[in-house]
Amino acid sequence: MNVNSIDSRTADFTSTRPLLFSLAYRMLASVADAEDVVQDAYLRWLEAPEAEVRAPRAYLATIVTRLSINRLRSARSRREEYVGPWLPEPLVTQDVPDPSEHVELAESLSMAFLVMLERLSPIERAVLLLHDVFDFEYSEIARVIDKTEANCRQLLTRAKKRLAVTDARFDADRAEADRLMKRFIEAAGVGDMSGLLAILAEDITLWADGGGKVRGAALRPISGPDAVARFVLGVIRRFVPDGRSLCPTRMNGEPGFIVYVSGRPLAALILHVHHGRIAAIYAVGNPDKLQALPALVD
Repeated sequence: MNVNSIDSRTADFTSTRPLLFSLAYRMLASVADAEDVVQDAYLRWLEAPEAEVRAPRAYLATIVTRLSINRLRSARSRREEYVGPWLPEPLVTQDVPDPSEHVELAESLSMAFLVMLERLSPIERAVLLLHDVFDFEYSEIARVIDKTEANCRQLLTRAKKRLAVTDARFDADRAEADRLMKRFIEAAGVGDMSGLLAILAEDITLWADGGGKVRGAALRPISGPDAVARFVLGVIRRFVPDGRSLCPTRMNGEPGFIVYVSGRPLAALILHVHHGRIAAIYAVGNPDKLQALPALVD
């Protein structure tokens, strides 16, 4: 391949990269794994014979999808042996445009949705994401996963049935969600139990992912506003007694904050807002899942 061809291939890849990363992250729920898959796709893209490449976007999406499916299959056994609740790796989305402009895309990035995707097989997950999130036609999806269009329709129907039992709707009112996040941080920072209870939903659940590497991490979901508030205040008092290292940001399209100790991320908490209350909290403390989060700069 000559220099001009490499430059052209690189330009096509660069323009498609945001889509590729978005697809890989939703498939794998890991920033590091998604980056690896995208980089591997780039190398394969450079080596692809000209005769095989008719549409760069479709070709690259095929590579990323198939690589992601292979990774998911190898990860299934590791996740079955995971200590405590398993949560996706947080993705900072502070500079992403208002999710109300693309509600379906925002919903597919939320912790609740990514956790639900764990119910699906790798193939079902790929079909659902390609069709419902990234607007691929059945004919395109069939080529990506090497199935018939009829098979793809069946896979999508089956996937939706598995996900339909849980309400993981994404509240698109960003201003309201940010106000609740601010109130949550203020109350948690000063140990205000009543302040926390005022903004927690009656059926709230907190999931804490320590991966067996964080002492004191809850090994089971915590339910109910009183229990959740006490757990949050206990963690804050233990690690951040003055509250000054709670840094608000948006992760996975939702409000949250990162807990820092000595400038390094200790945990990431994502708040799922529903009907004007905090309905769920996803707390990620597994250090392996915090590598992509920014360090605290004074």
